[in-house]
Amino acid sequence: MIIEARLINFEVKEEQNHQKESEQLNFLDETTKEIANEKEKDLGVKSPLQSKDERFGILRNEHFPENILILDTETTGLDNENDDCLEVGSILFNVKSRSVLAQQSFLLPVEINNAEKINNIPAEITRLPQPLSEAIKYFESLVRVSNVIVAHNAEFDKKWFGLKKLPQIEKPWICSMDDITWPADRQLKTRPSVRDLALAYGVPVWNAHRALTDCIYLAEVFIRCTELEKLLIRALEPKVLLRAEISYEDRYLAKNAGFRWNDAIKGAWSRKMSRRDKEKLEFPVHEVDFHA
Repeated sequence: MIIEARLINFEVKEEQNHQKESEQLNFLDETTKEIANEKEKDLGVKSPLQSKDERFGILRNEHFPENILILDTETTGLDNENDDCLEVGSILFNVKSRSVLAQQSFLLPVEINNAEKINNIPAEITRLPQPLSEAIKYFESLVRVSNVIVAHNAEFDKKWFGLKKLPQIEKPWICSMDDITWPADRQLKTRPSVRDLALAYGVPVWNAHRALTDCIYLAEVFIRCTELEKLLIRALEPKVLLRAEISYEDRYLAKNAGFRWNDAIKGAWSRKMSRRDKEKLEFPVHEVDFHA
């Protein structure tokens, strides 16, 4: 009876895995069809693609990332010129298999941590002996085998790299808060917190504000996200800086769309987004050259 029960459980698990793989393949097929249709509109010609293999080729041409490095930092403050990064957490994640390949966190020595009440990392702990140089070398190896770096509030995290002991990262970045448009059925805010994102995907959360913790949350979200390939492709599209042309009375429209007041453009509601997403806005906007 025990053997029969184990066989039944094994068969059920195999069927669940097969169903999950089928769902992912069907979704990828629909995604490539959508991309092909968009290319037809752009070029004004009928796409010659017929088979699934040809359509999956589009994903490769769209720079579909194979491995992503989920990254988070803890710092002593907000100013990278006067404050320090004191912890780095990272998870190497394979997109196709939805698998964690490796994970790492390490501390960097600091004299004082003004953000200790937030991250609960006493400065004296960071100065205890540890193989820091080896940790940084391993981190660099994780970066090398990654196609894309993913961070929640990437603008904040990436500004600490290339300073002091941390290496410069010459890879594309995706912000899971700003660059990814999460499915509407998850009922998330335009710029969700890591906690809200985790809860929306049924990921348990706990009261720990450390670098690796947020990486784990994101990895668990990605494992559960059947649309991950499409979301990553869309997130990598070029962004333009937009200024909302909106009245004071209608400012809530800009706020709900993820625009921020007095941020990239002083005295205005602004946000970076792809031209694809720009077309979906319910209010007029103006493109601004943010490289100037």
